[in-house]
Amino acid sequence: MKGRTDIVIGVQWGDEGKGRVVDVLAADAGVVVRYQGGANAGHTVVVDNEKYVFHLLPSGILYQGKSCVIGNGVVVDPDTLFEELDGLAARGKKTAKLVVSHAAHIVMPYHKIIDRLAEGARSEGTKIGTTGRGIGPCYADKYERIGIRAEDLVNPEVLRDKLTRTLKIKNDILTKIYGAEPLDFGEIYEKALAWGRRIEPMLGDAFLEIDEAVKSGGNVLFEGAQATLLDIDHGTYPFVTSSSPCAGGACTGSGFGPSRIDRVIGVAKAYCTRVGEGPFPTEENGEAGETLRQKGGEFGATTGRPRRCGWCDLVAVDYAVKVNGLDGIALTKLDVLDEFDEIKICTAYEIDGKIRKTFPSSCAELAKAKPVYETLPGWKCDISKCRSFDELPQAARDYVKYIEDKAETPVVLIGVGAGREDTIRRGL
Repeated sequence: MKGRTDIVIGVQWGDEGKGRVVDVLAADAGVVVRYQGGANAGHTVVVDNEKYVFHLLPSGILYQGKSCVIGNGVVVDPDTLFEELDGLAARGKKTAKLVVSHAAHIVMPYHKIIDRLAEGARSEGTKIGTTGRGIGPCYADKYERIGIRAEDLVNPEVLRDKLTRTLKIKNDILTKIYGAEPLDFGEIYEKALAWGRRIEPMLGDAFLEIDEAVKSGGNVLFEGAQATLLDIDHGTYPFVTSSSPCAGGACTGSGFGPSRIDRVIGVAKAYCTRVGEGPFPTEENGEAGETLRQKGGEFGATTGRPRRCGWCDLVAVDYAVKVNGLDGIALTKLDVLDEFDEIKICTAYEIDGKIRKTFPSSCAELAKAKPVYETLPGWKCDISKCRSFDELPQAARDYVKYIEDKAETPVVLIGVGAGREDTIRRGL
């Protein structure tokens, strides 16, 4: 008997609530796989009124008896990984088994330093809005074939050889381009060896863990970080992340073939947010935006900085449906809209005086887009206790159905609060 395989991805610019969706769906899965990104992502899970924020650990880590996999497509900051594991242990939490791919690349101290220096050197209008966690520089080293992989941390001679060559390059960059102090080889080498001693029991062939689970009838859940519009290829380049959060990234980032994927679930907020720079057509800078920010708690899980907020953009949702081949949408934070008399929803853009219903491939063109809105009535009541679709007020049901109709994709899960139990499942 073959197990079911699902991918959970973000539909917008991230922060859609993928962590809580994965946490809900992980109850039916044997393995949860994180397949890209690094500690620049923050996935929030609330269980029994306790809040957990995971930057590297898969969101299924709280299910004892299951397996969590950090795939080859992830860049791992060992300090962050160990900090999260130690934090759970300090809270008395027993966790899932953790497997870290031997091929995952390691975020080194020089990656973080160069990340911050490079962002600081960019002029206004060209800043990316990086978190400074070293993610981009680590991926750059991966593709330049000078990166340090998890397997290198447990091989002192290989590590010494690789680090000697790479650190020479990095110190040249630090001193000659940024005028910074060079880094000490011995200090970084000893730190990396210490990482290796701790991570060694976790290392494994991630793709085999996944393959064996599926063959034995277990369900596997692939968890994406960031989101479609931040994808390095399909997002609003250059204001994107350094990896592929789209559904295709789940296959390359884990070693699991695309023909074996059963469903792709896209997570979208009932409104929209963005962190960092880049175009955001439905952004609201006035009272509506501030209400969304405060009611939705829209402050970055990784950086704490306020998120830009605006209305739901169905042009972007339609794009994500097509790029990822979505089978269903998980609509989160519907309850945040409880207080609004009217709710706007973007159905098209006006660009240079022309109406456009498809998402522009050019970031420059998107920056000129003005949203064309439809306005729907609000429901003006608390929906946080609703546990079935029929319990929602008519206006809330109409809002969900409007999104389904325009996206031509069923809404299969609705979030009406932050907790695991604050969920309406429709076909999942």
